Amino acid sequence: MRKNIAVLMGGRSLEREISIKSGQRISNALRALGHNVTKLDIDRSIIDNLTSGRFDLAYIALHGKDGEDGTIQEILEVLGIPYTGPGVYPNVLSFDKINSKQIFNDLEIPAPDFYFLNASSFRELGASKLLSHIVKKLGLPLVVKPSAQGSALGIKLIEKEEDLSNAIISALGYSKKIILEQYIEGIELAVSIIGDKKPEALPVVEIVPENNFFDFESRSKVGKTEYFIPARIQDDEMKKVIDTALSVHGALKCTKLSRVDIIMDKKSRIPYVLELNTSPGMTDTSLLPMAAKEAGISFEELVDKIVKMSIK
Repeated sequence: MRKNIAVLMGGRSLEREISIKSGQRISNALRALGHNVTKLDIDRSIIDNLTSGRFDLAYIALHGKDGEDGTIQEILEVLGIPYTGPGVYPNVLSFDKINSKQIFNDLEIPAPDFYFLNASSFRELGASKLLSHIVKKLGLPLVVKPSAQGSALGIKLIEKEEDLSNAIISALGYSKKIILEQYIEGIELAVSIIGDKKPEALPVVEIVPENNFFDFESRSKVGKTEYFIPARIQDDEMKKVIDTALSVHGALKCTKLSRVDIIMDKKSRIPYVLELNTSPGMTDTSLLPMAAKEAGISFEELVDKIVKMSIK
């Protein structure tokens, strides 16, 4: 049946450009499926636009701030408009990597060791004096990342202790809290999960970035990364990776869809969870549609599946 669907895109996030690309591609698919589509940028007029449109569904094509932190989901809950992706609580949990990592630890889901610091601890408590202690505990190289950001924005792989301060200053430009994380040398994997009452994993994508680190440039630019689907790992390892991803999806109370990013240690073959994404990209280079295609699901079929699941 033809539905009136608002595609929410753009917004104030640093991932605005990727969001617009995702939203445009989704809008084209929705129109091809016969739906009435209204593209809405996220700004101060969004509530007026949503209340005046009589929408059957809001398709969230937002990434990062406001789109994956529970903000837009809470607005849609108040307005009573069904929407794609997990609800408010899973977005709040997953967007702040400190919260989600603590949950992984509590449930004994493997994740890299980490410490977190915030901006005020550097300004007022002299936290820079802790850095040598952290290096001793986590070793080098280590990863510096904002605690609340997406698409690998602000992430740096640090191989020398003297480079740590600049990486932290850079990461604090993206988030008030930062994570210093143990570096796991291994195989980068992405597990896209779809389904409501019985979530299922799509074929696992193996990611091989040109510079051996899956940063923002590797994620967003064509030709900077090779992808292998299904991932080139053993069957028993594949099962372990999928089981881990489904455990994360459940632990963070996700529904409908998510993407879990994992790195499998080259030596121990343990799948360590890096993070969960509640609004995976839908561009030409995005991992969710790539996995769906391998499963025999076209982009339009994927969008249709998400729409029907979300309206129901």
